[in-house]
Amino acid sequence: MIPLSWYLIVAAALFCIGMYGILARRNAVAMLMAVELTLNAVNINLIAFWRYTDPSSSAGVAWAIFVFTVAAAEAAVGLALIISIYRQRESVIAEELDILKY
Repeated sequence: MIPLSWYLIVAAALFCIGMYGILARRNAVAMLMAVELTLNAVNINLIAFWRYTDPSSSAGVAWAIFVFTVAAAEAAVGLALIISIYRQRESVIAEELDILKY
């Protein structure tokens, strides 16, 4: 069986890559993909801790499915907003998205 620490290392690496993508990217689509990476890191942690603490209960799987559902909804709404902004501004650079300032 794979040790818990290996799962945590992979999840931490995914989370760090996702945070770097959120903080360093200018493109809104790339930032949205980086948010998805961080949510996948959270799911890896949820499943790993569920597997190593109490595999008889289904709480970890239920939380992971909930996070998948929230991630799918977030991606759909985020992409819809980005497409709408692109149609108005013809750019998805995050620094140029100041529509609500006026």
